[in-house]
Amino acid sequence: MGKKNKKEQGSLPLKGAAGFENFYSSLYGPRWEKLKEAFSSPNDSVEFFVPGAQKPYYLDSASIFAALCLPLDQASDILDLCAAPGGKTLVLASRMKEDALLSSNERSPQRKHRLSVVVEECLPPQISERVKVSCSDGSTWCTRQNECFDAILLDAPCSSERHVIADPKYLDQWSPNRIKTVSMEQWSLLSSAYRLLRKGGYLLYSTCALAPQENDEMIERLVKKFKKDGNDSFEFIEPRPELSQISKCADLVLSEYEKTKYGYQILPDTSNGAGPIYFSLIKKR
Repeated sequence: MGKKNKKEQGSLPLKGAAGFENFYSSLYGPRWEKLKEAFSSPNDSVEFFVPGAQKPYYLDSASIFAALCLPLDQASDILDLCAAPGGKTLVLASRMKEDALLSSNERSPQRKHRLSVVVEECLPPQISERVKVSCSDGSTWCTRQNECFDAILLDAPCSSERHVIADPKYLDQWSPNRIKTVSMEQWSLLSSAYRLLRKGGYLLYSTCALAPQENDEMIERLVKKFKKDGNDSFEFIEPRPELSQISKCADLVLSEYEKTKYGYQILPDTSNGAGPIYFSLIKKR
């Protein structure tokens, strides 16, 4: 990624479309033009149909890939902490053991309703009956329960630059403060999710953001919080997605993913339009 020096940055617009352009071009350098070109093309939408369901669901192949990276073979209690609109919940539900339970949570009542409809229509009854849809603030869930899930997916709210760049209204309103605000929410959710995870369990953190403040820097904050004084309370796990787990549900080709300091990233300029998505997989000791 290319970076401008502080003097150059100080003379550039910080808000609106011009600020957005300056901010991300400073992060990605010459690659930013390729990313913008990829954003202007349709994303890589894949049909995901669970046999026995009423209807299919369409979602980005990179989202399927990320949800496929959370190990579920030993998981009995699974949590999708920020689940709406429901695509990743479907991927998790289609992969879980026959006796496993999935809690699919959403904070917004309106989005929770949409999530409930997706679960009912896009999963067969024998699976949907083991999916509990809830409406709760995930950032405070850890105040009511602790270490109660074997596997957690946190697909955190994020800046979602692909959608911002496509909407002149949101592009005009963009500011770096947006990233700071979203990062605060992400940290509350991530620290809560970690406390909800049982020892030996897996936590997959993901966003569709491009800004490192919402990705690697968020995981780095977790490292500083929970790996103090040489106490390794968790370890990073290399994802090993197996297409065989969803072969009956989707015709998926694995996207190319790039290693970052603490995780992985799929970017649309090198993955036929899929993404962007960032994900990091940890195991709690």
